[in-house]
Amino acid sequence: MLKPFPLPRTASEAQPGLRTLVATFEKSSVARSAIQIATSIGLYLAANGAMYWSLHLSYLLTLALTVPTAGLLVRVFIVQHDCGHGAFFRSRRANDVVGMLCSLLTFTPYANWRRQHNCHHGSWNNLDRRVSNTDIYSECITVEEYRALSRWGRLKCRLYRHPVVAQLIIPPLVFLFVYRIPFETPKSWVRERRGVYLTNIALLAVLGALVTVFGFWSVVLVQVPVIALTAIIGVLLFSIQHRFDGVVWARQGEWNLVTAAVQGSSYFKLPRVLQWFTGNIGFHHVHHLNPRVPNYRLEACHAAIPALHAVKTVTWRDAFKASRMMLWDEANRRMIRFADIRRTPYLRSVSA
Repeated sequence: MLKPFPLPRTASEAQPGLRTLVATFEKSSVARSAIQIATSIGLYLAANGAMYWSLHLSYLLTLALTVPTAGLLVRVFIVQHDCGHGAFFRSRRANDVVGMLCSLLTFTPYANWRRQHNCHHGSWNNLDRRVSNTDIYSECITVEEYRALSRWGRLKCRLYRHPVVAQLIIPPLVFLFVYRIPFETPKSWVRERRGVYLTNIALLAVLGALVTVFGFWSVVLVQVPVIALTAIIGVLLFSIQHRFDGVVWARQGEWNLVTAAVQGSSYFKLPRVLQWFTGNIGFHHVHHLNPRVPNYRLEACHAAIPALHAVKTVTWRDAFKASRMMLWDEANRRMIRFADIRRTPYLRSVSA
């Protein structure tokens, strides 16, 4: 477990040169971005086409092709994610055009998701600025907050945070249905709310064209498994890089961006092929230090700056343990499981 260094009171105390060093990797490359579009969107469309073709042979083959196709769609989502941060191209218009095109493949409204995600970047791992009670993947509740709930409230809390529900059931429902409405979008976000409905109209047009060519059930049998598996993978990637053994949460007076990046997000070490499919998002600490670093420069940035090597490294083995870490024990400064409440003497004394 990584031993947290003392949380600085101000950003000026938090290794001020680190963000400057990371900023040198901001520059995007039109050529590299174009290649990534071809190897993400282009290959995804080809794999999707292969799935429709395979329906005439065997649905087991179709389901087998779901795995690489979903992996490619995760890569498409990373492109959309970079566009939302203005990192993929220098031109804002180019970022927005590519991001909106990606949203028709990922089923994720570009403008609305971008703004909500940017809120996450301004407050992650800040106990006093948690933006949503429904974000169970990068947010947490404290032991004291959990204790203050009614018995029914605790039951609900544990139910929808259970790994089977949170990691397997909720993600596909979010991408397929919840994103179809401006969920938790303030009425003042007029452009973002409009973008949700425009995305829905465009999706209807795309899906309608596919139904015309391949038939309704063929589209269901191909697109639903792909979106479902993509959602599960994406949410797992997101959650394990914000909730893990050794993560640090802080109150507003202690929080600053640099410390939150190196102690509140992780380096998810993946095999090279999975790193490619996930668009280097495993270097999440670098991304949080500077969201404008393109995904294809994250690894080089991590390798070039020794100070970044001290961050918590997590692997797939840690994913199963991390999926149960839902409570922040503020007194002992650690993430724990619901089951740990009954086993920790301090926590038992608190409840007495």
